[in-house]
Amino acid sequence: QVQLVESGGGLVQPGGSLRLSCAASGSIFSINVMGWYRQAPGKERELVARITTGGSTNYADSVKGRFTISRDNTKPTVYLHMNSLKPEDTAVYYCNVEKLPHRVYYWGQGTQVTVSS
Repeated sequence: QVQLVESGGGLVQPGGSLRLSCAASGSIFSINVMGWYRQAPGKERELVARITTGGSTNYADSVKGRFTISRDNTKPTVYLHMNSLKPEDTAVYYCNVEKLPHRVYYWGQGTQVTVSS
């Protein structure tokens, strides 16, 4: 089992920045891809960004150029640096990790990000 603890959400004005963190503990060996998803009210959960062990990244088109995902494999922890935040970024953000070899996925409890003036 892998436990994921997220932090860093909150209320921010449009144009502001936040950094989300997700620390993994428990059976952390063979963690492969780490990523962030988000779910806004009335919408489906969607991929925001993901990063492999080797550092390859993928981003949703809506966040490219504004968000940066990074990870520290020694902890392991994944970060999401969010800049130029917009009201449409408001959502609950969930951390997700993939564990090999059976590609088992684990989710964090979610952290609320609200972008509003």
